[in-house]
Amino acid sequence: MSDVKVLERHQIAIYLGALAAGAAVGLTWPGTSHPLEAGIYPVLGALLYLTFLQVPFTQVTAGFRDARFLVTVLAVNFVAVPLAVAGLVAVAPLEQAVLLGVLLTLLTPCIDYVIVFSGLAGGDSQRLVAASPLLMLAQLAVLPVLLWLFVGPELADIVEIRPFVEAFGILILLPLALAWTSQAFAARRRAGQVVIRGLNAAMVPVMAATLFVVVGSQVPKLRGRFNDVATAVPVYAAFLVVMAVVGVAAARVARLDVGRARALVFTGATRNSLVVLPLALALPAAYAVTPAIVVTQTLVELVGMLVYIRLVPRLIPAKEAAGTDLPSAT
Repeated sequence: MSDVKVLERHQIAIYLGALAAGAAVGLTWPGTSHPLEAGIYPVLGALLYLTFLQVPFTQVTAGFRDARFLVTVLAVNFVAVPLAVAGLVAVAPLEQAVLLGVLLTLLTPCIDYVIVFSGLAGGDSQRLVAASPLLMLAQLAVLPVLLWLFVGPELADIVEIRPFVEAFGILILLPLALAWTSQAFAARRRAGQVVIRGLNAAMVPVMAATLFVVVGSQVPKLRGRFNDVATAVPVYAAFLVVMAVVGVAAARVARLDVGRARALVFTGATRNSLVVLPLALALPAAYAVTPAIVVTQTLVELVGMLVYIRLVPRLIPAKEAAGTDLPSAT
């Protein structure tokens, strides 16, 4: 078995180990928080470059033509999710700084490791790669409106859009352009194909490095804030439960095949915590706990993904062979 196959086979354990190592470093040496925080953009940009690199741009173009999937993805993320979040925060009142962290995270769909976890559960990851730029653009436009609806203009006004625009350019446009350029080079040069194979082998280590850096940089900020964090955990856990049900129902209504249906469940459940973290870090001092609330969602979600990887194939079984439609919800 090749080294790449070994890494892929044990990637969940590796990710959990990276989380534990990051937490240990952050708690033992709090002074490492600032240098680790400076590494968030580089490792996340590298992760997204490798993610985009794994799907040929010709297939991404084909994914944009899958209107039924894209419309369903947008409906789940920007109609069903806000309704679910409204219900959850209504029954679990949160302090403002905690609420803002919860909203920043739950209202923004994931565009990075959702592709990895969806693939592990047999989801159509290529469709998710195609949808990622659209999802990022949509949340750029929709997030300020949703924040205004949830918390009013006085709180939405403190969220600067500049860090979000920078995140889109650095974490989406740049990696996507580099990936497409790399693929074009590989199509003309054998050496390029060798390089891409080597880069694909780096996917698991780079994901682990990303998790280590994010957790290690943010865990020291939890000191004295554990009560605040604890209030957000049940909301995050309940969100995963609700969105599993919503995702399956939406896939049936849209009559998606198995691969796309599973991908839909994952995109509805996974959130953009790593990408919105710079937005949380740019908030005023009164919201110092907000980045920790965002990172807490990452920790809850990764545990939830271990369940999803096993649960989603049972909710959407393979006997509905890929390429066939799921039975109608009615």
